[in-house]
Amino acid sequence: MKSSIRLITILFTILIFATANIVLAQKAGGPWVIPAKYKSMKSTIKAADASINTVGKELYNKHCKSCHGAKGLGDGPKSATLETIVPSFTDKAFKAQGDGDIYYQSFVGRDEMPNFEKKILDEGDRWAVVYFIRNLK
Repeated sequence: MKSSIRLITILFTILIFATANIVLAQKAGGPWVIPAKYKSMKSTIKAADASINTVGKELYNKHCKSCHGAKGLGDGPKSATLETIVPSFTDKAFKAQGDGDIYYQSFVGRDEMPNFEKKILDEGDRWAVVYFIRNLK
């Protein structure tokens, strides 16, 4: 009798943990809807601008690295605490996006991706981050 109760208790505990893991599993975010004004945006800096490896890197490390990780793989320390899977900046689908798409996603944001428009005010600094992200491998 004791062994039956113990077995039922163990199975019930496993069921609870399995259910909790399924409920708490991260989900992929839906497709982004990028407004036309952003899709057609052009950078205010050149792709070879020195600020990319200085300002872009510094701002990425300050604002993005905690979720997106040092190499942009979506494996930063905060990523596991989010409901949405943090995408990798090294994926072909991400790299295929236009600069304005990445700008919008990075600075306007949505859901768990915060808005950075009031934290990074300078347009050149924003573009330095976009190019820095694009160059992650």
